[in-house]
Amino acid sequence: MAVMSVRPHLQITQIVSQNPRIHTKATFHYNPLTRFVSLRSSMSVGGVKGRGGCSVIRSSLIDPDGGALVDLVVPERERAARRAEAEGMPKVRLGKIDLEWVHVVSEGWANPLRGFMREDQYLQSLHFNSFRLDDGSFVNMSLPIVLAIDDEAKEAIGTSPDVALVGPDGDLVAILRSVEIYKHNKEERIARTWGTTAPGLPYVDEVIAPAGNWLIGGDLEVLEPIKYNDGLDHYRLSPRQLRKEFDKRQADAVFAFQLRNPVHNGHALLMNDTRRRLLELGYKNPILLLHPLGGFVKADDVPLDVRMEQHSKVLEDGVLDPETTIVAIFPSPMHYAGPTEVQWHAKARINAGANFYIVGRDPAGMGHPTEKRDLYDPDHGKKVLSMAPGLEKLNILPFRVAAYDTVAKKMAFFDPSRAKDFLFISGTKMRSYARTGENPPDGFMCPGGWKVLVQYYESLQAEEADQQPAVLSV
Repeated sequence: MAVMSVRPHLQITQIVSQNPRIHTKATFHYNPLTRFVSLRSSMSVGGVKGRGGCSVIRSSLIDPDGGALVDLVVPERERAARRAEAEGMPKVRLGKIDLEWVHVVSEGWANPLRGFMREDQYLQSLHFNSFRLDDGSFVNMSLPIVLAIDDEAKEAIGTSPDVALVGPDGDLVAILRSVEIYKHNKEERIARTWGTTAPGLPYVDEVIAPAGNWLIGGDLEVLEPIKYNDGLDHYRLSPRQLRKEFDKRQADAVFAFQLRNPVHNGHALLMNDTRRRLLELGYKNPILLLHPLGGFVKADDVPLDVRMEQHSKVLEDGVLDPETTIVAIFPSPMHYAGPTEVQWHAKARINAGANFYIVGRDPAGMGHPTEKRDLYDPDHGKKVLSMAPGLEKLNILPFRVAAYDTVAKKMAFFDPSRAKDFLFISGTKMRSYARTGENPPDGFMCPGGWKVLVQYYESLQAEEADQQPAVLSV
């Protein structure tokens, strides 16, 4: 069997007749909420033969949004001249998260975006979650990627067509060409991105609330590849590098899994089961892209370096197969914007070459900042992905719910017929276990990975103790 994407409002026969790469007489089983089509036939898709007479799509055949991947880093031979030119331009200071967005855009994660959004792009993103391209097609773009400036910076720029972007450390990072400055309506941006203006949204508090009242858009020219020098840069593979690695491993399917938490055995069960399902569908070598988010996260999330160490232990302990798994860092900041943001997470993986995306319960969600409830409906993320404009070529794999089976004493897929036998351990509960030194049930997480978490929280508590003021007795 093979899998392809369809839109819920189109007839299946139309999809087949309009796609010259698919030739089949098929029986279709269609669920509009999962965007799966099962083909009971021998078929030709891109000419690559799969197991059992079926053909499959290689990852390299999944085109980036809008065509070729952008590469906005200035060639090395031209950098000295561009740097000298930038020295004479008006300067705009970037915050840490602004720099993360420069990184994201420069490598093509937001393809075909070539810089910070101009006003027409911003409005399309904010109101339609997509861009219309010159040929009339759409690409998904659910999050505004913008750069805010204040009144002083706007005045300093004046009528200059180009500005230099300066990093948090004062070093020249990039040039922004043919700039356009427009009003930053924060309330509208927040309301449309998060569906609420309630206080306590982490990205809003960190980035938007203190930002200036103007947005500046333009085309980016990045003077050097963005590096963080934190010992993790070798994990920060660009979409181009990932595509090369998928082809090097002869992947005929790539399924991406994003997380911002440590990997427990329930996650591993899901990822291993997904590979099994893809093999049953006729793929010969499905490759897992384990792709933790590496940009801004809220204060109580586990830091990136700890998560990466924990992930490496999961592979070392054989919970995931290193031969069929690629671990890389996705450099995007986190918004916690639920169904709006999960579209961005899926779209970016298309540009990296993934043709399958695993989506779970309440993706990119969080608890309501002022009320005791989820901010978003936990099922809306996967439903939105099945319908979102610009994501048609991505196959959505809904999360099967995993929990701790107290009878089998391991993580297993939830069986509602014996619900009382299952224990649900949330991310909050997992962190509580690690913080207090209490061990989770055997089989919840591999021992090496759990040790990393415990050591992290022990070091955190030691730091907090050191910062407590001394009490002097008189």
